[in-house]
Amino acid sequence: MHRRILYSTLKQSRRFKSHVIGIDLGTTNSAVATIGADNEPFILENDEGKRTTPSVVAFTEQSSNGKSNNSTSVSSKPIGDVAKRQALINPRNTFFATKRLIGRKFEDPEVQRDIGNVPYKIVPNSQGDAVVETSWGEKITPLEIGGLVLEKMRHIAEKQLGEGQISKAVVTVPAYFNDSQRQATKNSGKLAGLEVLRVINEPTAAALAYGCDKSRKEGIIAVFDFGGGTFDVSILDIEDGIFEVRATNGDTHLGGEDLDIILMRYILEKFKLQHGIDLSLNQEAVQRIRDAAETAKIELSTKDKTEIKLPFIFEDKHIDFAITEPELNEMSMLLINKVIDPVKRCIKDAGLKIKDIDEVLLVGGMTRMPLVRQVVSELFGKPPSTAVNPDEAVALGAAIQGAILSGQVKNVVLLDVTPLSLGIETYGGIFSPLIPRNSAVPIKKEQMFSTAVDGQTGVELRVYQGERTLVKYNKEIGHFKLSNIPPGPKGTPQIAVEFEIDADGIINVSATDKTPYSKDSPHYGKPNTVSIQVTEVGMSESEVEKMLEESRQNKLDDEKMRKLYEHASRAEILCTDTEMALVQFGEQMESGEVDAIKVEISRVRVMIDDIRSGKQLHNPQVLNNELNQMQKTCMEAIKNLAAKQQQQEEK
Repeated sequence: MHRRILYSTLKQSRRFKSHVIGIDLGTTNSAVATIGADNEPFILENDEGKRTTPSVVAFTEQSSNGKSNNSTSVSSKPIGDVAKRQALINPRNTFFATKRLIGRKFEDPEVQRDIGNVPYKIVPNSQGDAVVETSWGEKITPLEIGGLVLEKMRHIAEKQLGEGQISKAVVTVPAYFNDSQRQATKNSGKLAGLEVLRVINEPTAAALAYGCDKSRKEGIIAVFDFGGGTFDVSILDIEDGIFEVRATNGDTHLGGEDLDIILMRYILEKFKLQHGIDLSLNQEAVQRIRDAAETAKIELSTKDKTEIKLPFIFEDKHIDFAITEPELNEMSMLLINKVIDPVKRCIKDAGLKIKDIDEVLLVGGMTRMPLVRQVVSELFGKPPSTAVNPDEAVALGAAIQGAILSGQVKNVVLLDVTPLSLGIETYGGIFSPLIPRNSAVPIKKEQMFSTAVDGQTGVELRVYQGERTLVKYNKEIGHFKLSNIPPGPKGTPQIAVEFEIDADGIINVSATDKTPYSKDSPHYGKPNTVSIQVTEVGMSESEVEKMLEESRQNKLDDEKMRKLYEHASRAEILCTDTEMALVQFGEQMESGEVDAIKVEISRVRVMIDDIRSGKQLHNPQVLNNELNQMQKTCMEAIKNLAAKQQQQEEK
């Protein structure tokens, strides 16, 4: 998603009594920040004096009591560093990286990929959502885990700021989180006792943190955000105090956790070769090895070599060997190279070339890795900037956004955009976009539609997202029906369809009968509206890019198909009109004439079905010829009937 940021000075004029905190709810670590008295954002340290807190929650049977509704109390569960330390003795019930599961179904390929990489159990709930399960069978949603981490962040803020209960926050999410995932994040806030005033994208938050320093030079900036679980890249244009995010791209399932898994598997395989023992099913051993892998990865960001020592990993066997930075680079190169294509697509979407980028800003813990910095340097043709702390920039930006919403920061405007067009299916399977791609949000659009056939008393609305002219090539994201429309001639009812996208990217669609009925009509003054909130709208970066690429490749073919579908829709309406004529006059016509008309109608309907199913794309001229013949046959029959009636009147 793109954002346009207008940044000005900070002013102390709060709309809320307490602070609006900014929270970076990270896959691996989380952080909380606020705006200080000096008008600068700052990180709030946890009880151990650390500026980030592991996004880890541990459960015990005693703290849970086997009841999921007791599972959202920070006081009774280890969270953060404490939870991470006890993971070695409680791996089955220590949950980390659950952000990857938020808003996802159990059958999601990404979820299935994670199942074999974590020591805890991932299972489906009754709705088919991915949840985690304790060793005693209690199912806990990622929403609840997120709620506990957010509550921990709230407690840190309350203790550091010395205020009463803090109730409002801005929480960040990956740029390509879908509507379901954003809603789940907001709901996690509710469980934590927080009103999430805004859900904003992580690269946008980093852009705000970068923009907070007025000394930054103007130009085109790339924000390269490579964190524990996700990767995002954004292109900003900074000019005359205006920060405009021109394009965003990324991968919601690519991060440091994946490198930990690669190194963990390397250690497991090395031990197996040395001792002939497979430790992959030993949960305690796997947890120790995974922790050692993460530590080694971090140490190799500043060292050429590190030791991996795990005594008595299995009975009297030990793990004790050295690993070098080149060895780590070799095993991680394929993973890190996955950032290249999203960067190139982002630059292309921004309408730029790599040489147009003036500075590259690094965000996220993975950007501390020398190989990542090398890849970034080679990709952009210049060394990256480390102007902001990669672990803290997102939380700092969220704090700035919180200050914007509280009125503490003035004259800052964020304008998001939709990554794909949104619209409805119109008669004949044609996609009618109401909100084009790259429209700034929040936005509200209304368009008038009507009925396609006489006597139609209901309109079924199907909402789609995509760029193709035919709905069958786009993604359906919701549907509903407006009923109780008074029967009348086609085209008479006035149906207003309204799309509204709020600042969190959540979509509401409504349809209202706005026909101006007369005062003596039973429908006069009676509201007739139906609406839905789309609950699964967003797509992964790969899905969005696939849709855009297919749209570009099929532009000419789609235009031909649109015209064919329009011909087919016109033909169907004429067939319906002809059938209505048979209902009205058929009994008075000659049986041979009626049969001839029905044959013509049948022939045209077969052609319509052929076009819509793709079985045969009939030439529009051939279809028109058949229509003309059908209308000619019908009109001749009606003329003959009229002549008969006139003869009878003359007798």
